[in-house]
Amino acid sequence: MGNVFPLSIFDFRVRRYHWNYFESLKIIEDIQLEMRRVMRFEEGQKTSDGYLAVPSSGTGPGVLVLHAWWGLNDFMISLCNRLADSGFVVVAPDLYFGAIANTVSEAERLRDIHSANKESAGKTASDALTFLKEHSATQSDTVGVLGFSLGAWWSLQLAERHPDIVSAVVLFYGLGESNFAATKAAYQGHFAENDPFEPLEFVPLMESQIKSAGKEAEFFVYPKVGHWFFESNRPDAYNAEAAQLAYDRTLNFLTHKILP
Repeated sequence: MGNVFPLSIFDFRVRRYHWNYFESLKIIEDIQLEMRRVMRFEEGQKTSDGYLAVPSSGTGPGVLVLHAWWGLNDFMISLCNRLADSGFVVVAPDLYFGAIANTVSEAERLRDIHSANKESAGKTASDALTFLKEHSATQSDTVGVLGFSLGAWWSLQLAERHPDIVSAVVLFYGLGESNFAATKAAYQGHFAENDPFEPLEFVPLMESQIKSAGKEAEFFVYPKVGHWFFESNRPDAYNAEAAQLAYDRTLNFLTHKILP
C-alpha cells in the first residue's frame, strides 16, 4: 500500500442518489451540502477521489486521465497502469464519486446527474490536475490530459482553464467547444468512422478550428469501427487493431508534447 497524498480542502455540492441492483438509479433527494474534505489518492489503490499510478522509476511526466460516462471502471484503471508502465505518472479523478455504470441506460442516468453537478465535477478535475502537477513524482513542467467521450469534454475545459499546465490534449471520440486561442496545448484526436454519438462531419470542423487558432492538431478517423473501439471491456465495439494503433499514436504524442 502506497502513501496517501492530500491535495487541497474544498467545498462542493452533492446530489444524493440510490443505486438499486445496478438496474435503477433513482434520485432520492437533491440537496446542497457544505462539506469539508481532503482529496486523497493512494498509489495503486482506487479511492473515492480517483486513482494514482507511478512508474517503477518513481518519477516521470504527468498525465491526467478523464473517464467516459461509464465512470472510473476497471478498464480505465488498467489504462492508467499501462501508461505508468510506459513511464508516466498518472492520475485519474473519479468524476462520479464511486458510481460505475455497466449498461448504456445506467450510463445515461449517471451522465444526467453529472451534468446537473458540473460545478463540483469541474472542481474535482481541476484539483486533480493541480495534484498531479505538484506531485513529487511528476518531473515535467507541463502535463498531458487524456479524455474519453464525457472526459474528452473536460479535457478541453482544463486546457482552456489551465493553459500554463496543460500542453497536450488527447481526445477519444469526444468533441466540444473551447476558446482554443486561450490555450497553449497541442491536440490529438481519435474518432470512429461509424459513431452515432459524434457525427463524422464535425471532426474536421473542430480540427480546423484548433488550427485556425494557431494551435497544433492531428485528428485520426479509424475506419469500420464505432464509439468505444478503444475500450477492451466493450466487446460489442472493441477493435484490437485500431486500439493498438491509437495507443501507439497517443504514447508518441504525449512523449513529445509534454514539456520536460
